[in-house]
Amino acid sequence: MTLAPHRRAVLLAGAAGVASAAFPALAAERFDAVVTTAATDARGPAYRSLAAAAAAAPASGGRPFRILVTAGTWRGQAVIDRPDVHLIGEGRDRSIIVFNQHAAARKEGELATVTVYAPGFRAEHLTLANDFDYPGNMPAEVAWDRTGASGAQALALRLAPGSDRAFFNDVALTGWQDTLYAEAGRSLFRGCYISGCVDFIYGAGTAVFERCEIRSRTRPGKDFHGFIAAPNTDRAEPYGLIFLDCRLTRDRDMPDHTMALGRPWRATKSFPDGRYGNPDAVGHAAFIRCWMDSHIVPEGWYPMHYNLKSGRRTMYQPEDARLFEYASRGPGAARASKVRRMLTAKEAALYTPRRLLSGWSPS
Repeated sequence: MTLAPHRRAVLLAGAAGVASAAFPALAAERFDAVVTTAATDARGPAYRSLAAAAAAAPASGGRPFRILVTAGTWRGQAVIDRPDVHLIGEGRDRSIIVFNQHAAARKEGELATVTVYAPGFRAEHLTLANDFDYPGNMPAEVAWDRTGASGAQALALRLAPGSDRAFFNDVALTGWQDTLYAEAGRSLFRGCYISGCVDFIYGAGTAVFERCEIRSRTRPGKDFHGFIAAPNTDRAEPYGLIFLDCRLTRDRDMPDHTMALGRPWRATKSFPDGRYGNPDAVGHAAFIRCWMDSHIVPEGWYPMHYNLKSGRRTMYQPEDARLFEYASRGPGAARASKVRRMLTAKEAALYTPRRLLSGWSPS
């Protein structure tokens, strides 16, 4: 992971124009590790990559291991497999961790720029990005999916099995397809910016997005641009992907009614009698008091394909999952329907971060 001199190309991947302050007070703080090009740093032991700094964390955890990510564009991947690792940047548009791994090219190793396998992870005031050239490599459309077959998935962040109580404050996650994989555990995103086009917030974990900007990106030359959320929630879990008081915005060149709130994902899983869509996946997502621009389609949610045990492909209809709204506003808001289901005020009152996250409330 090396420091590149130019940062604008990464910022144009989705975070350009988003306000982010520098933090001069960090100059006087002490850290357990500092990601820097300098040979030494008075604030803590110096490392030339985030991967090396994270590997220095104790395996036992027990207290925060604080890593300062200094200003710059740091190219490479990092795996967080030690508990209680905290990343602190010098500003959301100044400290940028980026890589370009994507599904079609991967032979081994992780797909995401940053993958978290341990509890207690925290990130603040930085960007996690995947700058794979999606516009130049868009998959061809297929009969069952207007956004194309697989191969262009390129993750910025994966919260993998073992991750839990992951907290993100003032973080930008930028990419195109599959930007954020909330695969497992509980996570809270507060005041964050997340961009993408196809299923760019997805997974089976419980992830709460509080006062975030959810930015939909234009797929060049296409008349439909994708899906925000793709929950794969197990039927035994009460909550999945929940958006509280968020703003759903779009690229300037995205036409009206070309982006869905999401679609239910029934991921393929191995069973004793074969591989097919997991019947226990009954996705849960909810948009509570969110402002929506007019890029959102009036019907809100779309179906998604999956394979039956017989091998036949079928469509998972949104009304068969748990997909809801409450008090949506803005030009993308619409009336209740069979597909676009609305919670009551009493039901929506239960959607508080503390309740959604089973009592966990990060400070």
